[in-house]
Amino acid sequence: MNVYDFDNTVFSGDSTTKFYLFVLRRNPKLLPKVLRVGAAGVQLLTHRMPLRLFKETLFRSFLPSIDVEKEVRAFWRHNHKHMKKWYLEQKRDDDVISSASPEFLLAPIAEKLGVRLIASPVDPKTGALVGTNNRHMEKVRRFRERFPQATVDEFYSDSVKSDGPMAEMARKAYLVKGNQIKPWPSMMQ
Repeated sequence: MNVYDFDNTVFSGDSTTKFYLFVLRRNPKLLPKVLRVGAAGVQLLTHRMPLRLFKETLFRSFLPSIDVEKEVRAFWRHNHKHMKKWYLEQKRDDDVISSASPEFLLAPIAEKLGVRLIASPVDPKTGALVGTNNRHMEKVRRFRERFPQATVDEFYSDSVKSDGPMAEMARKAYLVKGNQIKPWPSMMQ
C-alpha cells in the first residue's frame, strides 16, 4: 500500500487555501471577515496562536455562512485539474491519502479517485476541529488505528518537517517538490 500527503504533493497547492479563496470569490458578503482571518494568520506566523486555533478561526469565519456541500462540489468541478499527472498515472486502488486538510473538503476527491482518506475532522457546519489535526505523529497514530497490520510500501510528501514520522515507517519514502520526486533525505545513504 502507498500513502500520500495531499497538498503540494499529489495536488498542486494548498486545497484549504484554494477552497477559502474560491468561496470568497463566490460569496463576496464574507469579505469583511477576511481581516479577522488575516490577524489570526499574523498571530500564527509570530507563534502567538497555535495552528489548531488558527484553523478553527479560518473555518468558523465562513463555513457557517455557506452551503458547504454545494461549495465543495463546485470547488472540485473547477479544481480537480490540479491533481498532479504523475500521481494519476501511478495511482492504485489501495492508495491512502493522509492529509491535515479537512475531511469534508477532501472526501469527494478521494471518492472520485477511488482511494481511502485520513484527514482532519472539521465540522462543516460550525468550522470546529472535532478531533486532532492530522499531521506529524497523528498521521502515524491514525494510520495504525485504521490499518493496524498494513505495511506502507511507499510514502510521498512535500514536507520533511510535518511528515517525517510517516516517512520513517515506510519501506521507501519520497520528497515531492513540484513535479520532482526524490528519495526522502534521511533515506539517501
